[in-house]
Amino acid sequence: MTVLRERPAPVRPAPEGSPSLSPSQRLLGRDWRLAAVFVGPTLVLVAGLILFPIVDSVVTSTTERHGAETVFVGLDNYTALVDDAVFHKGVLNSFVFTAYAEIFKVVLGLIAALMLHHMRRGRAVVAGVILLPWVVPTVVTAFTWRSLFDPIFGSVNVLLTDSGIGPFLATIGLVDRWPAEWLSDPALAMPAVILVNVWKGIPFFTVTFLAGLKAIDSGLYEAAIVDGASPWQRFVHITLPGLRHVMIVTVLLSSIWTFNNFDLIWLMTQGGPGDATAPYVMVAYSKAIQQLQLGAGAAVTLVMLPVIAVLVVILVRMMRRNDLPGTGGTGGRRLTPAQRRAMPWVIVLASTLVLVWASPHIVWKAALVLAVFVVLAAAVGRVVSVLAARGNRLAARLVGGTGSGVALVGLLGFVLAPLYWMTVTAFKSDDQIVARTDDLWPTPWTTQQFTNLFNGRAFGTWYLNTVLVSVASTAIALVCAALAGYALARLRFRGSESFTVTILLTYVMPGALLFIPLYQMMSGIGLNDSLWSLVLAYPTFTLPFATWLLVGYFKSIPADLEEAALVDGCTRFGAFLRITLPLAKPGLLAVALFTLTNAWNEFLFAFVFITDDGYKTLPVGMQSMIFGDVVPQGQLAAASLLISIPVVVMYAFGQRFLTEGLTAGAVKG
Repeated sequence: MTVLRERPAPVRPAPEGSPSLSPSQRLLGRDWRLAAVFVGPTLVLVAGLILFPIVDSVVTSTTERHGAETVFVGLDNYTALVDDAVFHKGVLNSFVFTAYAEIFKVVLGLIAALMLHHMRRGRAVVAGVILLPWVVPTVVTAFTWRSLFDPIFGSVNVLLTDSGIGPFLATIGLVDRWPAEWLSDPALAMPAVILVNVWKGIPFFTVTFLAGLKAIDSGLYEAAIVDGASPWQRFVHITLPGLRHVMIVTVLLSSIWTFNNFDLIWLMTQGGPGDATAPYVMVAYSKAIQQLQLGAGAAVTLVMLPVIAVLVVILVRMMRRNDLPGTGGTGGRRLTPAQRRAMPWVIVLASTLVLVWASPHIVWKAALVLAVFVVLAAAVGRVVSVLAARGNRLAARLVGGTGSGVALVGLLGFVLAPLYWMTVTAFKSDDQIVARTDDLWPTPWTTQQFTNLFNGRAFGTWYLNTVLVSVASTAIALVCAALAGYALARLRFRGSESFTVTILLTYVMPGALLFIPLYQMMSGIGLNDSLWSLVLAYPTFTLPFATWLLVGYFKSIPADLEEAALVDGCTRFGAFLRITLPLAKPGLLAVALFTLTNAWNEFLFAFVFITDDGYKTLPVGMQSMIFGDVVPQGQLAAASLLISIPVVVMYAFGQRFLTEGLTAGAVKG
């Protein structure tokens, strides 16, 4: 006979401050032992690969290499920067590059988001197409645009000449002469790299602004229409305030990335002609790696740390709040409503004055181009508003639809043209590329470039190295982030809030601050020219983001499910494995997709750490295919196509999980 025994329910964990807690639990938190196990791997990596290198960089900046010896020089490296014209030019270039790029990305990204928001059909398809520039590796972006800008073999000058646009640009003074030498003319090189950065950055702004538009209450627009508000009034008083938080976070995050950009500029111009496009990061690279003065290079990066720190602190506050400084909290009580309204205009005016002083040869050209976009968009909106006010709704819809259609075609053409050029060039023969016949179509189609790419080159080895490094670094980041994210979201222990803030700070810390001390560290332990150096270094920019996203995602999973498992006798670790991880699959896949593609595309660390041809990854290997002025256009196009296909396929199949993971993690977190 079967005897049924009543299973005793396990005792729930004692609350904080309960007499049943041990002294160590009352001091360090109820779950501190389990939290130490979960957070330990991430803490070791963050401390060892981010925090310690930054401290070591400070120490290095006080030293100088004299022959085979390194001596202490105090603040000499910093004081030398006061009279260093190359450093001054680098800082100025970084500011000009960032300011113009962010202005155009905000305006064009907002216009694109508004068009997509009002689309009734095909929105997902168009959004996926617009996302392509952001998805493709930076090395592909650089070489594709470099090929297009080539004055001999590129198509930009040909198309602009045939259409009459090029001579017109020279007539009105936007270019000094025609045909233009885009990357070898000091007056055009900076606008050219800004254009490419805008092309690559528009998708990020479009997607985030589109998410912000969806979050605005439609009832506000309906009430405004009833009150007789025009489209412009609805845009100014509803859309812009509704996007304010998203705009600030997006601009701050993008500004940090752009200000510390190295790979795009290096691959396109190497800072030239002269030092016309060299940012401060390139100055640090030149001093530390090329001149072997690690102290001077570290000083260059650290002297810019206060500027970056201000942006980082503001960004972290914004990402940890749902309201803006000035709309609540202590920051809001310091400013009157009039001061808060005036502050954006003060910032715009101050930035404009600095740009006029820093780049007088660019500012009026940028203002003219920007004014064309704004005036056209405002004119279409005004015509639609007037027609609607007169009761001619059919004509208003026709004008609005036509204007949106033309703008959408122009945007898609701008997005797809470089990718199309890369694809068709990969299937051209060398003879056709040299003869410049049928620029826009291979005649005949050939796989000659792919055959040449694998014959006599280490391209296959580069591809395998990239796969190994990307998979290994992604696995490390995913395991550590899942454990740490769960601990920060669920477990109670002292220091959890401080560790979360540290994760956010390290997430937005640029690689420009880390490549010198990490290079020194890898050299010290003998890992330079080794794939292990990349496997260890890549979590510095993947692990903080992965942890931050998963913290938000784990918080979105109901805790009742785990409590039910605990009542049934499951351990906390068992509940994590059997309950939480399966439910967190979208977040885990989103993290895996981001970390894998970031590792796949990374250039700076691989460029600094690896010199042996047998250990190079694809981005660095492709850069080494150029010998002086000899640029194998066809082979670079074929390599670009092969390096882009895996990333595009991963995003195509993982887009649903990516959206769900970001929505539950990054937005709610």
